[in-house]
Amino acid sequence: WASRNGGGQNLYDIAVRHAETTMNNHFRKDGSCYHVAVYDTVSGKLIKGVTHQGYSDRSMWARGQSWAIYGYTMVYRETRDPRFLAFAQKVTDVYLKRLPERSDDWVPLWDFDDPSPSAPKDASAACVVASALLELSGYVDVEKGRQYREVAENMLSSLSRNYQSGERCVSFLLHSTGHHPAGSEIDASIIYADYYYYEALLRLRRLQQGRPVLGIG
Repeated sequence: WASRNGGGQNLYDIAVRHAETTMNNHFRKDGSCYHVAVYDTVSGKLIKGVTHQGYSDRSMWARGQSWAIYGYTMVYRETRDPRFLAFAQKVTDVYLKRLPERSDDWVPLWDFDDPSPSAPKDASAACVVASALLELSGYVDVEKGRQYREVAENMLSSLSRNYQSGERCVSFLLHSTGHHPAGSEIDASIIYADYYYYEALLRLRRLQQGRPVLGIG
């Protein structure tokens, strides 16, 4: 955006290089992501991938994966590079594949690999993914686009039925997880859950009205 609005080609090149570097180093072979990629500050070579806010360095932290889905959808929007569209689908599909097979709740555990039967959910991850899927559904083939939109609508339905706060607090949604390992914001209302929930609802309304998913109002 900055490169199109007075910033010049250099900013575009930096953004694309960052997206390429992240794509190559921040993800496991199955498309799940680390929270943090640790680089050698001199050579720039990857040292290791770790996870601070997820269950372990080998686990799939739900919100981290949601940022990947949203981020690479945005990268494709701005570049129209098919590499990024393929990667956006890869990081999306591993997330969707690992959702529990339940028709009544499309909100993930805070980390897909937390084995505890009492592991909390993370509504914020579902909000980010739902919003991203509504956009991504317009970039892929018709059948996959239909599937992505249907899943997004299921997520929003779950959030609206089971996660709204009602009169309990001023936030729209309950049951998000911030930094579980630090004991912070567990089963809480979090502002970015509300933001992406609202964004997704606006995007869905635009699609239902036959308008482009991106836009104001």
